[in-house]
Amino acid sequence: MFHKEGYKIISISIVLFLGINLASYVALQIREWQVAILIVTLIFLFLILQFFRNPKRTTKVNDLSVVSPVDGKVVVIEEVFEKEYFQEKRLQVSVFMSPINVHVTRHPINGDVLFSKYHPGKYLVAWHPKASEENERTTVVVKNDHIDVLYRQIAGALAKRIVNYAVEGEKVTQGSDSGFIKFGSRVDLYLPIGTKLNVSLNEKVRGGESIIASL
Repeated sequence: MFHKEGYKIISISIVLFLGINLASYVALQIREWQVAILIVTLIFLFLILQFFRNPKRTTKVNDLSVVSPVDGKVVVIEEVFEKEYFQEKRLQVSVFMSPINVHVTRHPINGDVLFSKYHPGKYLVAWHPKASEENERTTVVVKNDHIDVLYRQIAGALAKRIVNYAVEGEKVTQGSDSGFIKFGSRVDLYLPIGTKLNVSLNEKVRGGESIIASL
């Protein structure tokens, strides 16, 4: 299964794959060149298909847990001052996505969307300390009866488009699609100070399934 954000790019890639290989078959008489072009274009097509895959995930919906919004590796766990919405100290947990990770963003909790905002910005590498404040990003806040969570999609050096489906006033379900980061990068979670974490630095997590925190 592929994510809807990839349909256009996948279609273009398939057309290019067929066109390039047909042209090489007609124009080139050297068999080795035809095979080389076929292999290179196959690898390119495979990478595109792999990037936009959208595997089915089974989320054990629970108001007393926070699930990872994305696939990747936990690269930051620290207390910081969150100044965009809460304007107070929060526990930040950041998950970095490599180009081979699934790039679907999922809602980490059930609840009401209180805040959703897009910020244009730079394309610093995702692990840069200033990326969460200077890069292109979206900020979403979801709240239920037990917790309020801010999560931020952050573009990186390769990411050139962030898609955000969260709309203020909507009710969302834990594990459902919240957005997509094309060829990018990182998501930051901001939890209340004192929240019990279930992950540690450098741990790999799966979006919609791995439990980041228990309440």
